[in-house]
Parts: sequence; C-alpha cells; structure tokens
Amino acid sequence: MFLTSVLSTAPHIERAEKKTLQGSGIPLTIESVSKTFNGDAGLVEALQPVDVEIAAGEFVCLLGPSGCGKSTLLNIIAGLEPASSGSVFANGERIRGTGVDRVLLFQEAALLPWLDVQQNVEFGLRQAGVPRKQRADIARHFIELVHLSGFERHYTHQLSGGMRQRVAIARALAIDPSVLLMDEPFGALDAFTRDHLHAELEAIWSSTGKTILFVTHNVREAVALGDRVLVFAPRPGRIVSEFRIDLPRPRALEDHQVVDKTAEIMEALREAIGEAA
Repeated sequence: MFLTSVLSTAPHIERAEKKTLQGSGIPLTIESVSKTFNGDAGLVEALQPVDVEIAAGEFVCLLGPSGCGKSTLLNIIAGLEPASSGSVFANGERIRGTGVDRVLLFQEAALLPWLDVQQNVEFGLRQAGVPRKQRADIARHFIELVHLSGFERHYTHQLSGGMRQRVAIARALAIDPSVLLMDEPFGALDAFTRDHLHAELEAIWSSTGKTILFVTHNVREAVALGDRVLVFAPRPGRIVSEFRIDLPRPRALEDHQVVDKTAEIMEALREAIGEAA
C-alpha cells in the first residue's frame, strides 16, 4: 500500500543526487477536517472537525484509544481517502490526492519478499525512473543511515521485525518526502526493540528535518518522541487536549520528567475516554 499509494503519481525525482536532507520538512494546515462513513447501521461520524497547524520539521504524536480517528486523519493527510468536509494544505498547497511529498508507514513494514534490502530501498526510486547508479548510491546512503550496512543482500525472512521496519523507513526516506506519516510503526515490536528504534527514529528526524506525524496508543512513547502530543477521544473522534513537550532530548522512557509528563497526559486521556463512555 505504501508504494501504490505514493508512487502511482510519482514524477521523476529531480533531487535524486541529494544526500543530505537538512530542513526538508514542510508545514501542514488541517482546516475543519471531518470524516463520516456510511456503515451498516447508517452514518457513522468517525472524526469531528479537526483544526491543527503543524510546523515544518515538527514531530507531532497523535494519541488515543482505538477508534478515535487517528489513523483516519493520517489517511486523509496522505491522500488515500477524502475528507467529508474541510481541507488539508501541505506547504500552502491543498492536498487533492497522494503525492511524493507525503509517505505513510504502517505497523507492518510491507516489504516485497522477493527483493533484498537494497532492492526494497531502491524500489520507489526505480518506479520514479531514477538511473541505476544514482538509486544504488541513494539506497546505500539510507541503508547506512538506519544502521543496516552489511545487510544489503538479505531478504525479509532473514531480518528481525525491527530490521524490517528500519528497511521500510529507509525506503520511505529514499524518495525524499517532506512529511512522514507513521501509523503505529513500532506497535508489533517487543519493548527492547521498540526503545532502540525510538532512539534511531529521533536521530533520523534530527538529521533530516522531516515533518513527522506519529500515531500511537502508548502515552510514554508519545512523550519520549513528540514536540507536541494531540490527545484524541473516541465516539466520535476528536482532539480534546494538546500538550507541548518541552523536555531536553534525547529522552529515555525511564526519565523522571518523561514519567511525570506521561502521568499528566494519562489523566487527560482517562477523562476523555470516560466522557465518551
């Protein structure tokens, strides 16, 4: 889905020779975006109108229980489904579909099992018509960035879950999007691997300047990673609280400041869930 949704409209990547992506994030403006589905029991309001400004290069976590509209909002921003009302603007331009400026990553890495690591990372570049040597150089750069040098010729069945997610991140970065939309990318991983990937993702974000929207159910994960945390309540989905995380980086899950902020946000989340019950 990552490849078909993003690369079906991909133009030739003009910046293929670019190796350093400092400051490449763009701002997002979400104006009165809502979503209503036509279910078996009639219309279901999945997402009430959302208004959010995301700064270029900002790391924003969307936090809340299942069914509160977080993934729906990500899909709308990615251009995979239309909003029922409202608009999303990327760098001032209204989003009308998928595009190479936005990439959506899922909990499953969605790698192509018949391709090795190098070929998976090159895949988007190949679809975009980037010459062979250029795409090989770009792929090697991002494989090194996610600390998988030496695994270029390994296939997906030879990789751990964490390694597969790093390949997916490298593949996403290789086509140089401005926005990374991450839908619980570490949710299926064990705690040790997840903590390790938190540090790697933060380092990648710091070095590339991408704008990141990160969906999670894990409050402490949101506090450890985000510049801001947007708390969603369910039935219908809506943003009920916003927290700015002004803590020094890097942040460890066990840091007392992270624990204290987690407790504060947990209280807001409990109230939101309780009001929806």
